Amino acid sequence: MVQYAHKVGEQRYRERFGRYFEDFTVGDVYEHRPGRTITETENTWFTLLTMNQHPLHFDAEYAKHSEFGKPLVASPFTLSLIVGMSVSDVSQKAIANLGWKEIKIPAPVFAGDTLYAESVVLDKRESKSRPTQGVVTVKTIGRNQHGTVVMEFERTMLVAKRGHAVEDKANY
Repeated sequence: MVQYAHKVGEQRYRERFGRYFEDFTVGDVYEHRPGRTITETENTWFTLLTMNQHPLHFDAEYAKHSEFGKPLVASPFTLSLIVGMSVSDVSQKAIANLGWKEIKIPAPVFAGDTLYAESVVLDKRESKSRPTQGVVTVKTIGRNQHGTVVMEFERTMLVAKRGHAVEDKANY
């Protein structure tokens, strides 16, 4: 994670996170920490918030009779968590997500699992229509505490160049 302090006054500094377009290098791998342990309550809340009514995510008796033997964490929650873990490092200075593809879920996630994530830079290019921005594509991989890959996806973002991020212009 790129972190630095920006002087905002006499003996006063504000921390900043994220990478400008210029900071990305194709092939670099960014490990996102800390990890995050998922609780049963969070999984239940997520299913309620998103109106996911599949009992495999919140009914222990139902899930006991499945091939997994216990409730699964809802995969959109896993996706949200893995993306969230990458934000301060990969997309803190993004203007927009431009696309997602190849979302894969090769292994289940259960309450009590701790997830870790990393992103590899696949591509970057200058924006053709926005000279103060660039397009960056990363592949993010989420693993559980055993090192098993539980999710992976590619994400393309529009990222500000140095001096052109919102935080460079606003005094918030």
